[in-house]
Amino acid sequence: MGPAGTPVSRSVLADQAARVFVLVNRERAGARCRPPARDVRLARLAQAHSDDMAARGYFSHTDPDGRSPWDRAARFGVGRLGGENIARGQPDAAAVMAAWMHSPGHRANILTCAYRALGVGFHPGDGGPWWTQDFGY
Repeated sequence: MGPAGTPVSRSVLADQAARVFVLVNRERAGARCRPPARDVRLARLAQAHSDDMAARGYFSHTDPDGRSPWDRAARFGVGRLGGENIARGQPDAAAVMAAWMHSPGHRANILTCAYRALGVGFHPGDGGPWWTQDFGY
């Protein structure tokens, strides 16, 4: 759901994820890293985490049930999760990427050339939006 409980179309979600990909690729090109492949399983993992944070009202890599990103990845059939970035409150892809690039740990995930795959999750709505990037080898 979007602001004030309005439904959000899949195209809006896909558009935000696509914009994050473009910006990730731009940053990685500057670091001489290959662009990551879009990975469906990582995208499902990232979207599920963004949705879960919004639904259950938390902001953490570890969910309220104590599952880490790697625990959640195993449930989604992702065997080689490398790292995860999360963010909350940035209104669009440009804002969230700027925030991540100004944070040393998040920036390191984006610019780790060994990460070859990426999935992006975006959940708009009151108290958010919630963003997740899951990187794989």
